[in-house]
Amino acid sequence: MSKRNSQSAKTAARERLRVERERAAKRAKVRRQVIVAASAVAVLAAAGGIGYAVVQANKPGHWEEAKTATLVKPANTSGKNGTTVVVGKSTAKKTLEMYEDPRCPICSQFEQTVGPTVKSDLDAGKFKIQYIGATFLDNTMSGEGSKNALSALGAALDVSPEAFFEYKTAMYSAKWHPEETKDKFKSDDYLIEVADTVPALKGNAEFQKAVKDGTYDRWALEMSKVFDKSGVSGTPTLKMDGKTLTGSDGKNAPMTVADFNTALAAALKG
Repeated sequence: MSKRNSQSAKTAARERLRVERERAAKRAKVRRQVIVAASAVAVLAAAGGIGYAVVQANKPGHWEEAKTATLVKPANTSGKNGTTVVVGKSTAKKTLEMYEDPRCPICSQFEQTVGPTVKSDLDAGKFKIQYIGATFLDNTMSGEGSKNALSALGAALDVSPEAFFEYKTAMYSAKWHPEETKDKFKSDDYLIEVADTVPALKGNAEFQKAVKDGTYDRWALEMSKVFDKSGVSGTPTLKMDGKTLTGSDGKNAPMTVADFNTALAAALKG
């Protein structure tokens, strides 16, 4: 091999080595750029995720939004914001005010024990009933079942006073009323399942839509305000002519038929 050929071979080898090094450097640069870009995307994604989480956390809850939603008053109501709910014969001279919270376990006991007597007296025209719904247990126990159930009662009231009263009775029944700590009434499906035991509500598409859409959510909040301003501190509470009906202890609502009959007889005379 000549010296010239040997020198040319070395020069060519050096050139190939230089070209390969440049290629390797370019590949490394591209890899660094990809890594930097990916890191930037990850940072932005993380920041976006955090930002989204912050926005979601600060977004008003459903019941907070319901406070300013359009007020839809159920049929068969009167008074300011449709919060006067009276059932019974219009000829009845006396009105029994009933203050109840849908989640209240004592209300459930009262309805199961004394409820049939109340209904019988109502049908007989001894009195009308003015219903005042409360939702304070949602705050005390946390949850939204009282508000959601009260809204569903509004949907039932829109069907008829009778449907409302039967639905309320079903809610408080031993089969359907949940423990105070279990917020089962927050479920629309559960409320509709309970409603299916009431003939006028069973399979009633309009009623079911109102429950699922929360049509009467704002109304439920307005009704709850009436309770909050009433001065009544617990449920169930019964009043007639401004006087509270109590059982034999002189403090709490009458929880037996005998105590109710005694208290009612005195109230009707007053």
